[in-house]
Amino acid sequence: MALFKFRLPDIGEGIAEAEIVAWHVKVGDRIEEDANLADMMTDKATVEMESPVSGVVVELAGEVGDMVPIGSTLAVIEVEGEDEEPSTARADARVDLSQEIEVEERLDAENPDADLPPQPQAGEGTRDAERRGGGVGEEPPIPLPHEAALHGSPPNAARGEGKKVLASPAVRARATDLGIDLAHVKPSADGRLRHADLDAYLRYNGGQGYAPARAARADEAVKVIGMRRRIAENMAASKRVIPHFTYVEEIEVTKLEELRADLNANRGSRPKLTMLPLLIVAICRTLPDFPMINARYDDADGSGAGIVNRSGAVHLGMATQTDAGLMVPVIRDAQNMNVWQLATEIVRLAEAARTGKATSAEMSGGTLTITSLGALGGVATTPVINRPEVAIIGPNRIVERPVFEGDDIRRAKLMNLSMSCDHRVVDGWDAASFVQALKKLIETPVLLFAD
Repeated sequence: MALFKFRLPDIGEGIAEAEIVAWHVKVGDRIEEDANLADMMTDKATVEMESPVSGVVVELAGEVGDMVPIGSTLAVIEVEGEDEEPSTARADARVDLSQEIEVEERLDAENPDADLPPQPQAGEGTRDAERRGGGVGEEPPIPLPHEAALHGSPPNAARGEGKKVLASPAVRARATDLGIDLAHVKPSADGRLRHADLDAYLRYNGGQGYAPARAARADEAVKVIGMRRRIAENMAASKRVIPHFTYVEEIEVTKLEELRADLNANRGSRPKLTMLPLLIVAICRTLPDFPMINARYDDADGSGAGIVNRSGAVHLGMATQTDAGLMVPVIRDAQNMNVWQLATEIVRLAEAARTGKATSAEMSGGTLTITSLGALGGVATTPVINRPEVAIIGPNRIVERPVFEGDDIRRAKLMNLSMSCDHRVVDGWDAASFVQALKKLIETPVLLFAD
């Protein structure tokens, strides 16, 4: 038998180290050639490391969250034959693995619930909870001894012990809110529980239910690693280095929403339009007159001295929520796309980000970012700039309100639009002028398609 040292290869230009975000094996496991060994994250992407050999894992270079230099030993695998070294390994790269945690300790850490009592088999808790009107997996409430006497019969007497409680979802939800165990409520003559039966129960019990006992959520310490750590570092750097200011304006979108409805009614096989593609068209049409906003401030040392690179093309970052955290895929050359092409690209990039399939090129190089929380958008936001960009635009929730037109009042759809800017590059006058120009296009949407 021999030992094969798998060294972390060069996984991108200018990358000196990568973070361990997941191990797919542990010491003592057998791994086959080309099987996934670990997931490593760089500043640009997450890369799967595949084992070049088959064998038994004897050493691993660190824990999840640790940084590993390029060329250092990532894993040692016991293989058949003589000792091997990868041909691309750096001779001077070494990782001290002498502090490797014992296999038993690692297994204990990865299986904290190993000593917990066995859980009920599928279906057991469900039937019990359903009979009591509670949720799956909840502890059955302890009945109060006086309830049956007050209601005139023992639990389940009217329908037989163990029979299912007949009640609508609305009645069950109300009983849960009131803390009432349906097993102790006398049903109507047809055997079905109704709101009137809950009212009668409350009258007999002085208007009081009782809250089922619920275990407190256990405290936990969550290590900030992977994408969450990248987000934390980037946001902290942005707020630390960039002097933010936010400008908010109210915009009427009644006509734009009518246009969107008309386009969707005649879209054929094309994707359904949200508000976002129309806003992007308006942004792209407005930016040529405000080049200081479609730019990147390269300030590598954080000193405040740097170069502002104004972009002719609009590479629009699109803030996207994923299970791993906030990611910003980039719509390349958004100024050359129509609303249908933008809608298609938005769906494609969002899916790629959420499934972890977005490429490094699709996750970098943005010149301006748009961020929206959709229906959760709130009245106004103060978005954080995606450094090294110098601005970020945040449309907020659309609301209906009455507006005055002379002496007349009409119903209108209104939306606040927030814009945060880097005050080193963008002045307040620039931001206000840009948003007012954008407002004109949004409120007169026919201009979006005029040459």
